[in-house]
Amino acid sequence: MVKPSTRIPRFLFVLLIIYFATSLLHFADNAEFLADYPNLPAWLSRSSVYLAWYAVTAVGAAGTVFAGFGFRRAGLITIAGYAALGFGGLDHYWVAPLSAHSLGMNATIWLEVAAASALLAATLAALFSSAPRGPGNWTHEQLVKRACRR
Repeated sequence: MVKPSTRIPRFLFVLLIIYFATSLLHFADNAEFLADYPNLPAWLSRSSVYLAWYAVTAVGAAGTVFAGFGFRRAGLITIAGYAALGFGGLDHYWVAPLSAHSLGMNATIWLEVAAASALLAATLAALFSSAPRGPGNWTHEQLVKRACRR
């Protein structure tokens, strides 16, 4: 059985679901209205956009599985990578300015980026809060326990 401390915190799981949904919304908008997005490469197709979404989502799923099997640190690092992939939507502005995109396009891009930002921040906070404590970082309670053992 997996110890509760190795699982993903509930708030992080909620942010994962929110990012999953906003990512799907953005990729679906890309796929279904591909011809409307300005200056995208001609080789992009509806199916390649969905395939890219599956690949990105697989990273998040892998992180969740790692954490679920007790590899919390590996899971959180992988989830942080998944969240970082959410900034890829900003690449739309590399090929065309914000003003060249419709309100709906901009909304799906920025919703995905906002959700990715929240997930990344929460994941990094969870990752660094679970960092092992060395002798220089022991809490007061740990120091007292250690002193009482002698």
